[in-house]
Amino acid sequence: MKLWGGRFTKETNQLVHNFNASLSFDQKFYHQDIEGSIAHVKMLAKQGILTTEDRDAIIEGLEGIRRDLESGALTFTAEHEDIHSFVEAVLTERIGEAGKRLHTGRSRNDQVALDMKLYTRDEIDELDGLVKSLLEELLKLMEENLDTYMPGFTHLQKAQPITLAHHMGAYFEMFDRDRSRLSDIRKRMNYCPLGSGALAGTTYPLDREYTAELLGFDGPTLNSMDSVADRDYVIELLSALSTIAMHLSRFCEEIIIWNTNEYQFVEIDDSYSTGSSIMPQKKNPDIAELIRGKTGRVYGALVSILTTMKGIPLAYNKDMQEDKELTFDAIDTVKGCLALFTGMISSMTFKKDAMEASAKNGFTNATDAADYLVNHGVAFRDAHGIVGQLVLYCIEKGIALDDMSLEEFQAISPVFEEDIYDAISMQTCVKKRMTIGAPGQDAMKKVIEACRERLEK
Repeated sequence: MKLWGGRFTKETNQLVHNFNASLSFDQKFYHQDIEGSIAHVKMLAKQGILTTEDRDAIIEGLEGIRRDLESGALTFTAEHEDIHSFVEAVLTERIGEAGKRLHTGRSRNDQVALDMKLYTRDEIDELDGLVKSLLEELLKLMEENLDTYMPGFTHLQKAQPITLAHHMGAYFEMFDRDRSRLSDIRKRMNYCPLGSGALAGTTYPLDREYTAELLGFDGPTLNSMDSVADRDYVIELLSALSTIAMHLSRFCEEIIIWNTNEYQFVEIDDSYSTGSSIMPQKKNPDIAELIRGKTGRVYGALVSILTTMKGIPLAYNKDMQEDKELTFDAIDTVKGCLALFTGMISSMTFKKDAMEASAKNGFTNATDAADYLVNHGVAFRDAHGIVGQLVLYCIEKGIALDDMSLEEFQAISPVFEEDIYDAISMQTCVKKRMTIGAPGQDAMKKVIEACRERLEK
């Protein structure tokens, strides 16, 4: 059934129908379409635009359609142009004349704007739950690894010793910001466009505040043209999803590196690994690699909607139908990645001895040796040069700073004393820095408490 066929004298060309139709993908928000229609009908009856008999018949019919779609008793058919025409056609077929009154005071433009907002809002709530689950797992790893030492990196070169708790805490901050972004988007978009009509409102005495209240919005939108033309919230969500995907990709890249034979920092559980068809010894981090790869797919959705929207004049244009498939795909992709990633890190084994040995053998305590000299009266630039000589000496000997004898230290600088060994130990290096921003064990406990408070809000 065409909702607009009265003005036309010819049937739509089948290729045109196929190209124009959106039911194959906008059927995804049938639940939101029915929810919005029920609220709209309740408002129409409240305003005396529909009788209570028509209201009750329409609501009963819509709820029956929803039940049948959920159970599989009713399926979508290709002759319908979109989810809106499908629901209205089935409703009219089931309840008769009253079904034709469903669309009173409404356009498909404000209807689809509402459906997309309701769907996006529901998906933000699901995404928030998934990000929260990941944050809970990160918090658990932080609590369990307060004294797990490892090298910190800059330029992918070993830099200074840190704890695994500190490293996990960095990702906690990233994903906590992601959660905050989702919350901001939800708050900003939570205004109801229904009642805007095609672009200029309607002559019916609608109660838009009542409809907004029924649907859980903070209120109605204030400009009808913007209401049907706005997809900023979709762009914002895709931007937030791109950032989440980027954070997941960075984390996956580190896990992939840590999983190599050269690093051996982690052991990915067999349930999140795959093998090779030809090399029987292989255990590949395919899930981490796929999550890293799918980031490009999410970025593509963001660039696509930005490109689509950049040349569209007010108000609604059919181009905007392109917002759905890519948004649906990006949401599903990120939701899947979040769930898989959380499962992967929760089952992953961290090889603490290998991590600590790597920190010791990478001169990560060289800065602390320089600080030791500074604290004993040596100018920092001179101390920097002296420790550079120590590092060269160790490289030639194939040893770590910790392995040098006091005589070897003093041969390069007589300032060194027996307490140098305590000054460059992993425990001391990490603990000292808690006073300048890099949390030691005690400070990290306070950080974890603060993180938990944020998570429980």
